[in-house]
Amino acid sequence: MSMSLKPLGNRVVIEPIEQEDITSGGIVLPETAKEKPQKGTILSVGPGERDEDGKYIPMDVKEGDKVLFAKYAGTEIKVDGDKLLILKESDILAIVLSE
Repeated sequence: MSMSLKPLGNRVVIEPIEQEDITSGGIVLPETAKEKPQKGTILSVGPGERDEDGKYIPMDVKEGDKVLFAKYAGTEIKVDGDKLLILKESDILAIVLSE
């Protein structure tokens, strides 16, 4: 996916990873019964916050990182039909190191 958004400050653009539509028991979940995703891949990262001297403080995450984020964090947007989230770095709970 070609990213046409550049977040500002300490914000990131995340593509949420949706949960499966079918449970392990074979039950198909309707859209209304699905949990809001809390895991996603970072597509774009802002430059970070500025310190008192006006210098950028580097972000702890980078493009391509898989992360866990707060359940109701950020702002949901649609770009080219894809659901994306813009949220602050402080809303990211952890980086997923392996699956």
